[in-house]
Amino acid sequence: MSLVAIARRLGALLIALALLLSLAACGGAGAPAFTFVTNGPYRFWEAARAGVVKAGQDLGVPVDFRVPQGNDMVDQKQILEDRMIAGVAGMAVSVVDPVNQTPLLDRIAARVPLVTHDADAPDCKRRCFVGVDNYAAGRMAGELLRGVLPAGGKVALFVGNLSQDNARLRRQGVIDVLLGRDKQSAPVRLDEGNAVLTGGGFTIVGTYTDDGDDAKAKANVEDVMVSHADLAGMVGLFQHNPPACVNALRARGRLGQIAVVGFDEDEQTLAAIEAGHVVGTVVQNPYEYGYQAIRLLVAIARGDEAALPAGGVLEIPARAITRTGLDAFRAELGAQMAVLEGK
Repeated sequence: MSLVAIARRLGALLIALALLLSLAACGGAGAPAFTFVTNGPYRFWEAARAGVVKAGQDLGVPVDFRVPQGNDMVDQKQILEDRMIAGVAGMAVSVVDPVNQTPLLDRIAARVPLVTHDADAPDCKRRCFVGVDNYAAGRMAGELLRGVLPAGGKVALFVGNLSQDNARLRRQGVIDVLLGRDKQSAPVRLDEGNAVLTGGGFTIVGTYTDDGDDAKAKANVEDVMVSHADLAGMVGLFQHNPPACVNALRARGRLGQIAVVGFDEDEQTLAAIEAGHVVGTVVQNPYEYGYQAIRLLVAIARGDEAALPAGGVLEIPARAITRTGLDAFRAELGAQMAVLEGK
């Protein structure tokens, strides 16, 4: 082996050693951070921020939390590319458009540890997905609605977009329960996004997207109430959708006349459950998304492959929250968010 080759090999070993030392340190100045990227500027992500911060404290590593300004691939792509140029130790991403973003995600995975969370890109070279079984979570929402509408009726579904893997799977879970279909196993067959679907006593009149815009979300609900005066139920699949449903119903003087089931733990949704205006909400655990994503990235970077779950999926179970479990759930949220207040 030539002296030049020996020097290059020693240089590579020194770089690897420097990375390991930086991971063991407590985030010294200039150390590459483990970066957590959301899929948009939703309130849902504040609890994930707390989990990211806590993981950084517990593991002694620098962490970086990034939020796209919009719920679209363009803003998120810019963040991913900028962070790779700046230098990161690992990346965790809630993927906005898995089909179109897979090539970029594969380039990231070739350079640093990559995990997905909340919304997966199952065909990319990520090491792990951290999140709920979104199809099963959708079925939970469908069961909540079916429980208060045993005779069926017309139902509308509302969501930010249908490009995300989590949105499509949640929607399908709701549809399959309401239409009386058997539970599917992966891969899940998906109904067309603009389809009107009938079965099991229910008619799903449509799925309405809003790109994360609160005003558009509310307008969608108002439009559906006008075009379907006999609407019996609504399901909001993203965090901002249940409050939009409640606000539209309040504006039309129809609170309590149409059953509403939600996703996630927006305080407006929880207050509406307490007031009896929302049947319940299916919640994830974004705090654990943040904590576990960072934990796995650090483990991979340190060569601890045993930390990865079998099958490359770390499931964080979803839960259905109704009025009876509301106080305990709020206490849990408060304890998680205290991390950001330094308590």
